[in-house]
Amino acid sequence: MAFGRRRRDDEPANGAENAAEEAVEAAEAEDEEAAPEGASAKGGPWDSEDSHPEMQRLDFGALRIPVAPGLGFQVNFEATQVDEEGNPLDGRPVAVLVQYNESAMQLQVFAAPKRSGIWDDVRRETAQDITENAGGQVQEVEGPFGDELLAMVPAALTEDVLAEMPDEVKEQIPQEFIEQGWAPQIIRFVGVDGPRWFLQAVVQGAAIEDEEQWQVLEDVLSGVVVVRGDAPMPPRDLLELQIPKEFQEAAEEDEGNTETFNPFERGPEITEVR
Repeated sequence: MAFGRRRRDDEPANGAENAAEEAVEAAEAEDEEAAPEGASAKGGPWDSEDSHPEMQRLDFGALRIPVAPGLGFQVNFEATQVDEEGNPLDGRPVAVLVQYNESAMQLQVFAAPKRSGIWDDVRRETAQDITENAGGQVQEVEGPFGDELLAMVPAALTEDVLAEMPDEVKEQIPQEFIEQGWAPQIIRFVGVDGPRWFLQAVVQGAAIEDEEQWQVLEDVLSGVVVVRGDAPMPPRDLLELQIPKEFQEAAEEDEGNTETFNPFERGPEITEVR
């Protein structure tokens, strides 16, 4: 399209053309507002300040995540204090792991600029890191939430790793992978730009190929509500997460049980939250 000052002869005599253009622009703006970039056909994820469907959700602070029968939830922690041997003494929650059958989806939410999303940049940087540093391969694909990143990353199969695996999992690994010491791991990166926030979902396991398991996780993701808050934050800073009261109540009932928050074991299954 060429830009320039339109000659007077080119201007519509009665303004009908301008009116038509304005009507089209208004309709397009209305559509963009109703279905923001990154949202699925089902409408979410949602911002807490906007109207969103009511459903049963666990409150993780900046993330409110739908619950359904068969789902397991865990909170991943980042160490903030360590002892002399490097063992964590204290930590902060940085991600929520949603588990379903043989599938897992890690959710993290970050601050973002007010007028622009960051998923394009994050996706490009993630792809570069995987190909240059992890020796993997990446492919951009179109998904229900927009552009996604599908990655193949070599996963180490050392003696220690194999020793910690359940027998039923180890039996499914082809012998050629065990002999070569690594197996291809497929990871799906999904990003959603919201108003002053960015939500990232990292999917692994059977849901990569199993449509039924993916559909469950997709329903969870499309039902997430993000609570951004009003405090100014630098872009890419993690929004604050917290432990749901349901987790705290479970810990009180089984005092001293820290396995609930072990990021390497399946979390509590939720069938109903009262």
